[in-house]
Amino acid sequence: MPERFAGRPTIEAAKCEPECRRCVDVCPTGAVAFDEPGGGPRIDTGRCLFCRACEAACGTRAIVFSRDYRMAASRREDLVACDGLERAAVELGEAARRLFGRSLKLRQVSAGGCNACEADTNVLGTPAWDLGRFGIQFVASPRHADGLLITGPVPENMRYALRETYDAVAWPKLVIVVGACAISGGPYVDHPEVHNGEATLLPVDLFVPGCPPHPLTILHALLELLRKIPESSGR
Repeated sequence: MPERFAGRPTIEAAKCEPECRRCVDVCPTGAVAFDEPGGGPRIDTGRCLFCRACEAACGTRAIVFSRDYRMAASRREDLVACDGLERAAVELGEAARRLFGRSLKLRQVSAGGCNACEADTNVLGTPAWDLGRFGIQFVASPRHADGLLITGPVPENMRYALRETYDAVAWPKLVIVVGACAISGGPYVDHPEVHNGEATLLPVDLFVPGCPPHPLTILHALLELLRKIPESSGR
């Protein structure tokens, strides 16, 4: 990974000076918060833009962004990083894995995205990444897809189109959301024209945080969802 890559944040509550709250003040999306007085901070990576403002504001280095690209989770609440928390699991039911494990066809939907997450998703189809060698492909029609990969904060003008696309995918189906906008609304969170992410409208099977996520983060999430990564690889 590049030296400037901002991966999964690590938090050491023992180093924190909770009374300063500078990390909370500088966060543009409210991703940093304190659960209780005297405790350490927690970072909701589903809202985080990975701008590192909190890391720069923390004089004790209680918050440090690692170079760990493995950040996806199957449950929304598992995207919250706090002191000593292990990396969240990516899980798919055994019945679904038997159906999708050998190959996966996805329809990508840009629901008001800025094209950053879309670009890092599309690059997986280039020769350098070659997503197809893992049996995963993007298709043109939702009727040919096993599920949706969605980016963007879902503005009101995209809500109907997104729902229609979801309904066009035959059961059983998967929903994968990529990027802070798709998970929580990103920098547009709580805007009256934005639905604060796909989970407010559709059932989500996989959350991939980042702004945008690195292509390796997206690829790792997809392969881990299908259990194409051996247990010995550091999961």
